[in-house]
Amino acid sequence: MAAIDGLPPLREVIAAHGLAAKKSLGQNFLLDLNLTAKIARAAGDLTGCDVLEVGPGPGGLTRGLLAEGARRVLAVEKDTRCLPALEEIAAAYPGRLEVVNGDALALDAAARLTAPVKVVANLPYNVGTELLIRWMTPQSWPPFWQSLTLMFQREVAERIVARPGSKAYGRLALMVQWRADARIVLSLPPEAFTPPPKISSAVVHVTALPEPRYPADAKILERVVAAGFNQRRKMLRASLRGLAPDIEDRLRAAGIAPTARAEEIPLEGFCALARSLAG
Repeated sequence: MAAIDGLPPLREVIAAHGLAAKKSLGQNFLLDLNLTAKIARAAGDLTGCDVLEVGPGPGGLTRGLLAEGARRVLAVEKDTRCLPALEEIAAAYPGRLEVVNGDALALDAAARLTAPVKVVANLPYNVGTELLIRWMTPQSWPPFWQSLTLMFQREVAERIVARPGSKAYGRLALMVQWRADARIVLSLPPEAFTPPPKISSAVVHVTALPEPRYPADAKILERVVAAGFNQRRKMLRASLRGLAPDIEDRLRAAGIAPTARAEEIPLEGFCALARSLAG
């Protein structure tokens, strides 16, 4: 990889720019360029695509994305210490890398990108779930992105792809799977990172569906799912009592036993209940 782009190994880049990872920024750097290239390839064909990367750090994944043929990469980095290293990559790939020093939570990235767009990132652990939720809940669907290829803590990744009846199944699984296909494509041990986190990590690939899997009003569906899983040990007739006085009748109309618990109900059931409440 270093031979392909003529840039130095990441350990040398980190030493040259004094880029010790900051815990306060949720940083854990992935230094193996073979692994960063593997993550870039997990996003599929990048040629002809703009790519949004959040938290590039010293630029290992950035280099992978560019080497794999991304038309253009928009890299959003909060840590000013990383900017000189990223500018060196930009110089090696003229016109293909734009580096923005800022907070991804506050940036309208879609306005800076040209379709088709893919999001590929080793997300900082402290903002990863919040960013995913924002990308999954835009004002209108389909979203500005075609796919998300994102690094998470293993536990979060398992919650995204969880199926009904499992302990990991909950709001995150339903929010993602209502509008997208999601699968874990890569697992990484702590020692792959510098510094090593205390937990394992995994890369999740999420592909946007043209429209939600089942019809439902997004806000009502979110209220139903939130109420059900906020008290997941309770039967739905109890946990959802605040949504409608006749909730037991509405549950039955949606094909759901009032004595069932949220973790037993598939996505289709929650959508049917949301439609019943909307009506």
